[in-house]
Amino acid sequence: MPVTSFALIDPGMFSGITRGTRPVVERRSVAGRLDVVVDLGAELARGLELGASVSVDGACLTAAELDGSRVLFQIIPETLDRTTLGELQVGSVVSVERSYRVGDEIGGHEVSGHITGTGRIASIRQEGGRHTLRVAVPPEWLKYILPKGFIAVDGSSLTVGETHADGFDLHLIPETLRLTNLGKKNVGDRVNIELEARTVAIVDTVERVLAQRFAGAGG
Repeated sequence: MPVTSFALIDPGMFSGITRGTRPVVERRSVAGRLDVVVDLGAELARGLELGASVSVDGACLTAAELDGSRVLFQIIPETLDRTTLGELQVGSVVSVERSYRVGDEIGGHEVSGHITGTGRIASIRQEGGRHTLRVAVPPEWLKYILPKGFIAVDGSSLTVGETHADGFDLHLIPETLRLTNLGKKNVGDRVNIELEARTVAIVDTVERVLAQRFAGAGG
């Protein structure tokens, strides 16, 4: 791809409504960084500018070079440590979403693309036409994951089904399976998780207030 200079802009926000899946067409390691090129296709690439934010499997990445519908993303070690993006190979297919603009309808919930960490597919069930994934996550996250609450998995805004001691269930409709990678996941596969920011803020605030109140009462 041509070498192009660019200026970084502030990260975008996303609605969590994945617009489809697109292939990785190049992959190379550069001085500890991973560069991947994703062919977004004509529709998703239309109007994209250097420095724009794109959600790739849920991670907010910056368009570093443009070559038609092919977009280069430079992934730094911190992002590689926190996400599944280091597993990408040529031929991998990723879920993508362009950042939303003021006035756009938000069909899911606000997603920043700042991945909390990864979960792992613990089981897959097909029941009455319903595709259910159970996702195992670190136990310290479970206080932020509530039945019928929001969570972003590989960038898709989803409603939490049941919660369990080691994770939570996702009940996926056919349209979600069509537009994302989630229907292609196997048991043991990792997925990127972004906890819902408002829930995290509320839970942490309540815990802090209660801790201060009990500390004061004890004094």
